[in-house]
Amino acid sequence: MLNSPFSILSPLEQFEIVLYLFFDNILGYNILFSNTTLFLVITGMLSIALYTFSFFEKLLIPTRWQYFAEIIYKVSASIVSENLGKKGERYFPLVFVLFIILLISNLIGMIPYTFTVTSHIAFTFGLSLSLFIGINIIGLYQHGFNFLCVFLPKGVPLPIIPLIVAIEIVSYFIKVFTLAIRLFANITSGHTLLKIIASFGWSIAHLSGIYSIFQLVPLLVLFILTGLELGIAVLQAYVFTLLTCIYLNDVLDMH
Repeated sequence: MLNSPFSILSPLEQFEIVLYLFFDNILGYNILFSNTTLFLVITGMLSIALYTFSFFEKLLIPTRWQYFAEIIYKVSASIVSENLGKKGERYFPLVFVLFIILLISNLIGMIPYTFTVTSHIAFTFGLSLSLFIGINIIGLYQHGFNFLCVFLPKGVPLPIIPLIVAIEIVSYFIKVFTLAIRLFANITSGHTLLKIIASFGWSIAHLSGIYSIFQLVPLLVLFILTGLELGIAVLQAYVFTLLTCIYLNDVLDMH
């Protein structure tokens, strides 16, 4: 079997968390610095750098980077205006930062030998849980104890109230898992498939004779899948942000 410096033994090895630094018992805490931490820092720095340098010199005809930054801003603004309206303007910074962090994290993961933070359920679940808790705090702040009416739709017959409340509670809290799993599953499956096709193409590339013509097939498939995965990276960042706004709107406008 031929090994290459460009190959990974397992398609799932690209998702392995690598520990770089470990500080034991500092003020009673263990501090870890892994590839997850590193790429989260890189994502944050790139997000800041994008808007710092894109608008360092404002031009009437925007540069490519300025145009890209404006697109992200406009998409975030449209998500807020279409789903939250005027009342959602105060939450625009949250939506904007959420969208750009997820977008850049997903796009960084498309670069070979990088690490995709959003491919780990621990990160996506932690993010969705944090947003869920924050959204519910906003709901309680806005409506007080009337917020609990979200579990009981109006006009429900008295005999089936316990059943409806149970269903509503389960469906309400399941949002945390669906939000986290959707992003994690799409990113992980896409990256895994890309690695499998790339490994297959590398193996076929070493075939000789008439079989060497078949190396074009996985190469073409890999090219198509890469484009598709880029689209999924953008789409999943958009969907995650959109659903967050929808859930936020549900607690702001209780029906």
